[in-house]
Amino acid sequence: MRSIYLLVLFFLVTLIGFSSNTSAQQQDPYLPFAEQMPQPVGGMEAIYKNIHYPETAREAHLEGKVYLLLFINEDGNIDKVTVIKGIGLGCDEAAKAGVSKVRFTPAKNNGAAVKVKLSLAITFKLTN
Repeated sequence: MRSIYLLVLFFLVTLIGFSSNTSAQQQDPYLPFAEQMPQPVGGMEAIYKNIHYPETAREAHLEGKVYLLLFINEDGNIDKVTVIKGIGLGCDEAAKAGVSKVRFTPAKNNGAAVKVKLSLAITFKLTN
């Protein structure tokens, strides 16, 4: 009799866990990865051409990396850009603005275009 109760309890816990995972997946249509991840059209050079080093950061000799999270749709367009970790003095905004101007190749699963999240690091380095 005790084993029946344990079996029913296990079934309920599994069912609750499955339904909460399913609702979480329905809330976020962007996949964390795909078989073929998106690439910037024109490569990283295309992104860096659009990024302007902020004068205040240049004057302060600020260097570092800005980590971004891009939400890319099925067409390869960026729906949203979020700063995961920034360095300040206008670099975060410059990185977001530069990345937002570039189109990406669509991510694909089984040949079909899908929405994905893509993390990207933008390096700010002063040259002499």
